Amino acid sequence: MTTSNSSPRSTAAVLPVEQYVAGLPRKRMAAGVLFRDSSNRVLLVQPSYKPNFEIPGGAVEEDEAPWAAAQRELREEIGRDQPLGRLLVVDYVRPQDSRPEGVIFVFDGGLLTNDDVAAMKFTESEILSADFHTVEEARSKVKPLLADRLEATLDAVRLGITVICEQGRRVS
Repeated sequence: MTTSNSSPRSTAAVLPVEQYVAGLPRKRMAAGVLFRDSSNRVLLVQPSYKPNFEIPGGAVEEDEAPWAAAQRELREEIGRDQPLGRLLVVDYVRPQDSRPEGVIFVFDGGLLTNDDVAAMKFTESEILSADFHTVEEARSKVKPLLADRLEATLDAVRLGITVICEQGRRVS
C-alpha cells in the first residue's frame, strides 16, 4: 500500500496570519443604551450634528469592546457613569448610505426619572437635549431602522431575553 504525505492543503500556499487577517471583511459596530421611565417611554437624545434623534451610544472604536463603548458614550453624551445592564439586542445591519454592514448592540440602562434627565450634563456639546418618548412619538424623530429596533428592545425588556434582529426587525 502506498501512502502520500501530500494533501490539498500542503500543496497550496499558506498565507501569513497578517495577510490573511488583512483580507477579512470589516464590519462597523455601534453600542447604545436603552433607558426608559416608569411609563415605558424611551430616552432619546438630540445630537447637534444630525437631524434625527438617537438613543445614547455610538461607534465602537478600534480595540474597544462594545460594552466599554456604551459606557464611554454615556459619559461623553449625557454625563452618566454607571454599570450597564444586560444585553438586550444584537442587530445586524446591511450596508446602506455608503456605510459598510454592521452590528449594533443595545444594553439595558434601566429606569430613569424626569429628575435624572434634568440632571444630565451634555459635556461634549454633542447632545442638545434628552427626553422620554413613546415608541410612536419616537417614530417621527428617529430613523425607521432605530424605530424598529426600539420595539424589539422593549420586547427584550418585557420578555427578559436578548433579541436578535436584522435591519431592526426581530428574527429570534
